[in-house]
Amino acid sequence: MIIGVLGPEGSYSEKAAQIWTLRHRLNSVEIQYFADIEDAFLAVVQGKSDLSIVPIENSIEGSVGVTLDLLHENGVEIIGEIVVKIEHCLLSKGGPEKVKVILSHPQGLAQCRHFLKKYFPEAELRSTGSTSHAARLAGEFEEMAAIASPEAAECYRLKVLLPNIQDRKENYTRFIALRAVEKSPAEQALCAEDKENKTDNKSDNKPEKSGKVESQSYSRQEPGHNFRSQKEIEFRPEIEIKPENSSHSVFKTSIIVYLEKDRPGALYEILGAFAKNKINLTRIESRPSKKELGDYYFYIDFEGHISDVLIKETLKDIKSKTDTLKILGSYPAFKTQ
Repeated sequence: MIIGVLGPEGSYSEKAAQIWTLRHRLNSVEIQYFADIEDAFLAVVQGKSDLSIVPIENSIEGSVGVTLDLLHENGVEIIGEIVVKIEHCLLSKGGPEKVKVILSHPQGLAQCRHFLKKYFPEAELRSTGSTSHAARLAGEFEEMAAIASPEAAECYRLKVLLPNIQDRKENYTRFIALRAVEKSPAEQALCAEDKENKTDNKSDNKPEKSGKVESQSYSRQEPGHNFRSQKEIEFRPEIEIKPENSSHSVFKTSIIVYLEKDRPGALYEILGAFAKNKINLTRIESRPSKKELGDYYFYIDFEGHISDVLIKETLKDIKSKTDTLKILGSYPAFKTQ
């Protein structure tokens, strides 16, 4: 199995992939590194990897916008999540007195903003594609330092000048594991049920209408993308962890909803459907649709699995109230061991 991550070696994305591999007892795994989050994400869409593991949110700096946009634009399914504790260190070949340039991923620099302002106010800050890329570059000159992980220090033979320099002690990044699909199994199930209900309810003297779900649209892959067959991917978490054994506290489901025409109470109706059925939302985020100012998609995570009857009924209710409902997947919630 090939797992695509943000590289190079020593990145937090690699650490997330290692945690994933260990927890699922996978053998013969090859980690493939990509230059940025978009490339790592699209690797699974383009058939370059079997899975991709990418960051989606951080406890200090919030959501990773590029990941949210790519989830909307591409045919992928979330099959799991990994939460990694972030331990930023200041790494360099030389001593702290020589540091003139500090490198890191934009998220790394932002998570250490107060530290940098207090202790290195004169240093030039430069953004890199990843924290591990910053560490690799810092190995070239003594006046350069990187904000990266202890593992990156070991990879690139750098000294840890200062450990745990992030502005908040509790610093975590949530990663998601993805595989490519045209429609997720959850979306296929809802479409099949919707089509079946329409067939059962149609009049004998009326022609059958199209089986398309008019209230729902799905993102499609770009022409020419080489999707790997699902049979080629050995690991199937939805088989190893059976949905019928699920409970609302064990699984999460992620969706995207779009209200084409804003109206008073539109979002309240969506949230009310969850509240009425006592379904706990773990995250809600708005993201610009890029169509016009003030127009948004809403990303919602909630407890429960698509196979739960209550979840199915809630999603049907939501679908009737929205222009677009995209189900990103149901997957085991990450538990800290």
